[in-house]
Amino acid sequence: MKVLLTGGAGFIGRWVAKRLLDDGHQIWILDDLSNGSETNLEEFRGHLGFMQFIKGTILDEALLSDIFTQHRFDICYHLGASINVQDSIDDPRTTFNNDTIGTFYILEQCRKHRTKMVFMSTCMVYDRCSDEKGITEEHPTKPASPYAGAKIAAENMVMSYYHAYGLPTVVIRPFNTYGPFQKTGGEGGVVAIFIKNKISGKKLHIYGDGTQTRDLLYVEDCARFVVESGYSDQVNGQIVNAGLGRDISINELAKLIVEDVSRIQHVTHIHPQSEIQKLLCNYKKAQKLLGWKPEVTLEEGIHRTESWIRESNLL
Repeated sequence: MKVLLTGGAGFIGRWVAKRLLDDGHQIWILDDLSNGSETNLEEFRGHLGFMQFIKGTILDEALLSDIFTQHRFDICYHLGASINVQDSIDDPRTTFNNDTIGTFYILEQCRKHRTKMVFMSTCMVYDRCSDEKGITEEHPTKPASPYAGAKIAAENMVMSYYHAYGLPTVVIRPFNTYGPFQKTGGEGGVVAIFIKNKISGKKLHIYGDGTQTRDLLYVEDCARFVVESGYSDQVNGQIVNAGLGRDISINELAKLIVEDVSRIQHVTHIHPQSEIQKLLCNYKKAQKLLGWKPEVTLEEGIHRTESWIRESNLL
């Protein structure tokens, strides 16, 4: 198929691109490089299916019109977004423009050309988990940050295009994803940051009391979920979760990574109002509709991620 992948130079986007190329598709990647990097795509440059990297923004309607008209995509995997919760609190306008208005512009092109859209949302739209069965897609949402609010707004637009126009769309909500190619600096995920600080001999800083939990999904499992959501008609018009189905407190995660409690330090939370105390995914819907389930354990995923950070010398 002909595939447009927005945000394809980012962390998850890079792995989605790899999966699509391995599956034999032709892909075009659109990214403004505000969060991604062309170096993430270097190994794909000579691949026959890697058609073009386009540096541009999803807010450029003329650009979107040109590339959709020229290439007639079968599927658009829409991952391009502002993803930092803290940034969204400090600068809500940028997040709203990219995540909500940008998604609307992509939807309009998909509607015009009858292109299926897979919309990458986030587990951060949910309210805290209240039981051990985990968060299902029917769980209450709670936009505790402008990032979550912008994503919920975009989700509603994506679903409206399915109901109003019969456009094949799906909203996917992966839980906290980690793994190789994730940034190890301030914008990175907690696993990558903890591992980098461990290797560098620095302390692992935990915001707040560290009892907040996360459901951590290895990136290759996430990419497989994203791609297969595009292949299946079973999920059209649906919202679908993906996660490990196991949560871990940030305190326990730090101990698992560094194995030395003296190197763990608690610091004042930057934005405590945006914290979700418990996140635990129930992925039964993805298992039922897509036959998907995670394959990489947290321990194995951390090992793979640490090996990659060491080999890449990202210190």
